Amino acid sequence: MRWLLIFFVILLLASGLPGWMRKIGLGRLPGDLRLRIFGREVQVPLASALVLSLLTTWAIHWS
Repeated sequence: MRWLLIFFVILLLASGLPGWMRKIGLGRLPGDLRLRIFGREVQVPLASALVLSLLTTWAIHWS
């Protein structure tokens, strides 16, 4: 039951993440892919994910 709750919280956060990322400029870095497949737009923020991962690692390491 606990894992189900954690899964839904992560899903809720992930659904709001793209809008928040656009506000601060992430999601438009070189290396972020935007594909149009069958009339749907799919975003793959590779560079933005790398930047967020490095910032998180740095914050955890220095805290």
